[in-house]
Amino acid sequence: MTITIVGAGLGGLALARVLHVHGIEAVVYEREASREARGQGGMLDIHSGQRALREAGLIDRFHSIARGEGQDMRLLEPDGTLLLQEDTPDDAPLDRPEVDRADLRNLLLDSLPEGVVRWGHAFESAGNGLLHFADGSTATYDLLVGADGAQSRVRALLTDARPAHIGQNVVELGIPDIDRTHPDLAAMVGRGNYWVLGNGLSLAAQRNGDGRVRIGLSFYNTGEDWFTTSGIPFDDPAAARARLIDLLPGWDARFTALIAACDDTVVPRSITSLPIGLTWPSRPDVTLLGDAAHLMPPVGEGANMALLDGAVLGLALAARPDDFSSAVKEYEREMFERTSAAARMSARIQELLTSPDASRRMLEFFQPG
Repeated sequence: MTITIVGAGLGGLALARVLHVHGIEAVVYEREASREARGQGGMLDIHSGQRALREAGLIDRFHSIARGEGQDMRLLEPDGTLLLQEDTPDDAPLDRPEVDRADLRNLLLDSLPEGVVRWGHAFESAGNGLLHFADGSTATYDLLVGADGAQSRVRALLTDARPAHIGQNVVELGIPDIDRTHPDLAAMVGRGNYWVLGNGLSLAAQRNGDGRVRIGLSFYNTGEDWFTTSGIPFDDPAAARARLIDLLPGWDARFTALIAACDDTVVPRSITSLPIGLTWPSRPDVTLLGDAAHLMPPVGEGANMALLDGAVLGLALAARPDDFSSAVKEYEREMFERTSAAARMSARIQELLTSPDASRRMLEFFQPG
């Protein structure tokens, strides 16, 4: 019985690892040419996903690469008013540590036998137990798991649902080696997450393990075509930074100084999500996990849900290695309930972020009562 996973992201790799721990081998096909083919993004807040790492036998190695100080948080208003500052003691439990996505992915990759991940295989279609790749090659499967992200091709085998724009557009920037190049800004941002909220905008600065601070400027209540009408010249990074500063009228000079200090990495991202509570009729030969199954607003749940998906499906298959149909049904029942709750909470946070008094409402969220 061949278990085939499309996508070597966190969820797909967690599934392959849990299966391996239980003596069940799987094959992971990934469209990228190698693990170094592209950057893997910034830091992740891993909380509920730690259960998956325990099931994978990797929790101690995870703790060795996780950053407890990443749990620090500062919340401010655009005029510079500090609303919340939480500094994590050095001996605090690793309840929500930050970890570099690339480090976590490498941890999972290194835990798998050589040859499990087949690089350079871009999935095109599947049916009747046969996968077709863009280069004309094929592979067989008994169970196909779509772990191929937001723009999943496997998803079409189960549902017509597609991600829809949620009215948020993000520009990603960054300051490399901030402690050396801009020590004053490094001290302001601190060791973890730095949020400025208000006026339909947010600035989120986050310390990465390599010394880079990643900055995301989010523009809420904006349409899919906003980048084309915003006047941001993405082909000219210096001019793009200047335009972004123009789009922050009345913001404290310390915040615009962060933008001015960024390098030439200026990346636009339109934010989409799948419908909350998405389900599909269960099939014994195909299922989905991670963003392919439940893409939600980026507020800290997606990676955790993907890791849990991989672990839960792996455990279900290990318990019923001769009955994929029952294992998939059991996994999907649990996954639908768990991720629907996470998506509802993510949507609630998204609503707070888009409100006129976002900073005060988020303060109440973090410090209820």
